[in-house]
Amino acid sequence: MVGEILCDRYQIERQLGKQAGRQTLLARDQNTQALVVIKLLTFSNDFEWDDLKLFEREAETLKTLSHPAIPRYLDYFELNTPAGKGFALVQSYIEAKSLQEYLSAGRTFTEAEVKQLAKALLEILTYLHSQKPPVIHRDIKPSNILLTNRSGNSIGQVYLVDFGSVQTLATQEGRTVTVVGTYGYMPPEQFGGRAVPASDLYSLGATLIALLTKMHPADLPQKDMRIEFEQFAKVSPAFANWLNWMTAPNLEHRLNTVHSALQALEQKKQLDNYPHSITPKKSLSTASLLWNSIWRSICIGGLAVTLYAIVYGTFTIPILGTLFGGFIGVILAFVLSLINGLLVAIVTRLFFFPPTNAKLHRQVISVLSTIICTSASLVYLQVSLPGVTLNSCTDSLFCYPKNSPYQNYILWVVAPAVIAGLSMGVSGKFIARWYERESKR
Repeated sequence: MVGEILCDRYQIERQLGKQAGRQTLLARDQNTQALVVIKLLTFSNDFEWDDLKLFEREAETLKTLSHPAIPRYLDYFELNTPAGKGFALVQSYIEAKSLQEYLSAGRTFTEAEVKQLAKALLEILTYLHSQKPPVIHRDIKPSNILLTNRSGNSIGQVYLVDFGSVQTLATQEGRTVTVVGTYGYMPPEQFGGRAVPASDLYSLGATLIALLTKMHPADLPQKDMRIEFEQFAKVSPAFANWLNWMTAPNLEHRLNTVHSALQALEQKKQLDNYPHSITPKKSLSTASLLWNSIWRSICIGGLAVTLYAIVYGTFTIPILGTLFGGFIGVILAFVLSLINGLLVAIVTRLFFFPPTNAKLHRQVISVLSTIICTSASLVYLQVSLPGVTLNSCTDSLFCYPKNSPYQNYILWVVAPAVIAGLSMGVSGKFIARWYERESKR
């Protein structure tokens, strides 16, 4: 078809790609002299109506999109030539190589470069997923991502192309969904005809793994449907964790929004293997949350505070100090544990119900428990032990000649208060983890 003019306007210059019943051509617009890309769908022997449905959907979707990293819709017309009948979609031409072409040419990508690519593509997905209804690409892979040459410290301009598999959430409701995508880059739910925004995140993660390993994801070993890529790629543990979150087979364990994926990527440290955002299966009752928070706080934190008080008392004054330390420890532990349990339950119920951000919940609860319980312990011990002050020391049980007033104050007030607060912080984190586990069941 080279040299042929379609629709009395577009002169074909060369063929870019070909599949059964489909062609992608580079042409020049005779009106503007600009290069354009024409995608042809012809009525061949193996034509299926689903192909036409996807083709028309691509055209309609591109009409509504306006983003510098996405091809622009230019024209759509029926094709009627001696070679066959069909439809043509015209879009802007982007002069850049695909990531697949770079890989085939032997180019390697460092972790820093892959992170730049990830951020650029996540920004594009932010635009797509923010449409109403959200637009899901469904076929993110190296051949559908274009990259211009390096420019300074930049890896180059990134583009996302080929919206032939595009799907909107609105078109899924109450209809039969065509299963499309590329094996190795498709998440499990897409095989069942279901695609959600997190499906694009999986495909993006698999694409980045392909860049790092220079291997097709389907050729990498798998365990429980998870891609085992770590031994084939030189990446930091934090970035490996992030890629595992992006490609988690289970939707509930996968980073489920572009925002959460960007947030996790920008963090310098990943503390565990849990995703930042979870989808709770059930919402616990307020009564259950309150009861479990209190008794778990008393069991975990109370035991720790009591043991520390006994140890301090024993080392200070054997037997008598042991008994007195245990007595003070039990009272302090009960009061603090009750306060801590109520605090954890109230904060959780007000701000983390359900626990969509489990990691932030653990951090907030741990810090609040530590600060508030340390402060409460300082006040309690200062009032309970009036003989122990910074400025004076009497010949009492709490002050004896070998210690200065400052040493006694640290020994009997500051140290126990800090230990009690830290113990309650640990207790709060245990409660937060229990709450996270229960919500996932």
